[in-house]
Amino acid sequence: QVRLVESGGGLVQAGGSLRLSCVASGTWFIINRMGWYCQAPGKQRELVAVVTRNGSTTYADSVKGRFTISRDNAKKAVYLQMNGLKPEDSAVYYCAIKSFGGDDYWGQGTQVTVSS
Repeated sequence: QVRLVESGGGLVQAGGSLRLSCVASGTWFIINRMGWYCQAPGKQRELVAVVTRNGSTTYADSVKGRFTISRDNAKKAVYLQMNGLKPEDSAVYYCAIKSFGGDDYWGQGTQVTVSS
């Protein structure tokens, strides 16, 4: 059974930093894309950043220049370094992976709260 375990969320003041981590286990397949999505109350879940197996990255416009996504294929891990946090970044952040076959798997989410 595929399991994604996220960590690193919490409460931080505006301008501060957090580093989210996500480790996958139970994967019998090669992971293609790994990424982070966020969902604020009353809003749809949206892309924050994704990274492919070869290292290509995509970021939401709102986080470009502030957030950095990275991955460790050997550890089946993906990270999100979040700098210059803003109150509008507050949301539940979900880790997600996609196999080359197109199957998606999601973590349970970790809360990020940025106070003004």
